[in-house]
Order: sequence, then C-alpha cells, then structure tokens
Amino acid sequence: MTNRARQIIMNHAHDGARLREAFFSDNAQCVDDVARAMAFSLTGGGKILFCGNGGSAADAQHLAAEMVNRFLMERPPLPAIALTTDTSALTAIANDYSFAQVFSKQVQALGRPGDVLIGISTSGQSPNVNEALRVGLENGLVTVGLGGGDGGGMVAHCRHALIVPDSRTPLVQEVHAAIGHLLCWLVDHYLFEAVAELDPGLIRK
Repeated sequence: MTNRARQIIMNHAHDGARLREAFFSDNAQCVDDVARAMAFSLTGGGKILFCGNGGSAADAQHLAAEMVNRFLMERPPLPAIALTTDTSALTAIANDYSFAQVFSKQVQALGRPGDVLIGISTSGQSPNVNEALRVGLENGLVTVGLGGGDGGGMVAHCRHALIVPDSRTPLVQEVHAAIGHLLCWLVDHYLFEAVAELDPGLIRK
C-alpha cells in the first residue's frame, strides 16, 4: 500500500465517522419522529414509498426490501414500494411527459393520504424527487426528505427533512444508509415492541 492510498482510506474513514456522529447527535429526535410517523401510517393500513436517482435509487430499493422482507427481527412483511423499479412505467412517463414526472405520477397513482413518501437526493435538488415530494404533500402523504448540503429545494416539500450537512456525495450516501437502517430498526421497535408510544400527531405535522 502506498502512503497516499493509506491517507485516502484513513481520511475517508475519519471524515465519515465524524459526519455520522455529528448528524445523529443533532438529528436523533427527527429520525425518531420519522420512524414513528412511518409506524403510525403502517398501523392504519398505509404504506411507505421510496424514490431517488442513481445511488439513491439503490438506497430506495434497499430500504423497501428491508421492510417487505425483514430487518433484524422476525416479523410480518411491511408494505413498501420503491418507485424506481418499474422500467415500463418509468420509461413511458419519461417518454410521454418528462423525466421530472417519473416519480410524481406514480405517487398520484399509488399514494394515499397518510402514506409516507421518502425522497432521497444527496443534493436535495433532484427535480423528479422534489416533484414527487411536492405532489405527495399536496395529496396528504407524509413527506420525508433525505438530503445533503443545505437541503436544496427538497426542504420546501417535506414535513420531515433529514439533511446531512455535507456536499461530498459518498459521505452523504453513507449517512443516508445509516439513517435508513435506523428507520427500519425503529419502525420494528414501535410496531412490535413499543406500540403504546406511537403518537398520531406525528402524521399530521
């Protein structure tokens, strides 16, 4: 290993650990609020929708799979959909309308008031993610943004915004993955271990 390679590894590990610790120190309550809103939606027959582009599309699919299959505990499957996986719908919408509507039209078709929509964008500036959040908010969904930097245009369309204060895409994505895992863990906690602690007010904020 060259000295430069070791420096790259250790700097990335140090910066990532410091960013992750700082984010959760400042945003633990918001992470918990989102998890409880998700759990409350699911108890009422709602579902969780995820969307994002590129690596964030992979995160959307990853988190939907954790909910439909399982996270850590054995429990019933939970209804979650990644809006990134139906190539016929995505290409039809992009071809007939625009790429900016590939998620929002699916939100209109599949989302119902009280469902939770989680949009993921490392910059907070993805037009199709923000349009989905805007449409979701207008239609009574609980909108959640996982963003980065200053949150970009995403924040205006979110009831809950989890913004990682950094502009380096790999580091933001790593914290987004940690947020997603904690949301899955806490949803399981509130649905199957601490149901009495759910607060219906969270879904109406």
